[in-house]
Amino acid sequence: MARLAVNVDHVATVREARGINEPDPVFAAGLAELAGAEGIICHLREDRRHINDRDLRLLRETVKTRLNMEMAAVDEMVEIAIATRPDMVTLVPEKREELTTEGGLDVRARPGHYTRATEGLKGTGIEVSFFVDPDPEQVRAARDCGADIVEIHTGHYAEARSEEEAARLFGRIVMAVESAAGLDLGISAGHGLNYLNVKRFKDLPQVREYSIGHSIVAMAVYIGFERAVSRMVDLVKGF
Repeated sequence: MARLAVNVDHVATVREARGINEPDPVFAAGLAELAGAEGIICHLREDRRHINDRDLRLLRETVKTRLNMEMAAVDEMVEIAIATRPDMVTLVPEKREELTTEGGLDVRARPGHYTRATEGLKGTGIEVSFFVDPDPEQVRAARDCGADIVEIHTGHYAEARSEEEAARLFGRIVMAVESAAGLDLGISAGHGLNYLNVKRFKDLPQVREYSIGHSIVAMAVYIGFERAVSRMVDLVKGF
């Protein structure tokens, strides 16, 4: 049975659009857990465009399930993670000009860099996940750098313009998942998944967790946050 981890970044995005203190991603995280989510995700970006240090501190104090801190593999973030002690960290690429994360880590280009970051985090008991494109070579490189888990980037699949394209891109995801399973890595998936396109994953039982945020926040505008989370929980737990 798969788990749902809810990303609360876009609750913070709405807050920052007005520069005030609501809606509160910490409160949203509590609602998500009450609705059945088994993990909470937040991305502390270097420019603090949505989640901020206060959010991370309070999430660490209040999350009852598992807190996953997404972050760039830079010294500042490694130090913050070690001080905060989330249950796990997901290393992601980060560009200042992007609206949201656009692709997976190119682990093969900088293995020494990612190995050092991973060793520092794991040395304090933090589980480490690498956000990678659905490429078996990147999956293997993540394992070689010490990753415990790989999160397969599903964004290109989610953006497919036709059923044929979606099927082709999903085939790449299947290959990456099978590669990760063969390397005894934990496997999660995320980016761009919604209430419709996530259904294709029902035949991929190796994926144990789904990282979903924006589509839940969007649905919450219409039906409320708890109901939106609960609806997604019901979908992924059926896998």
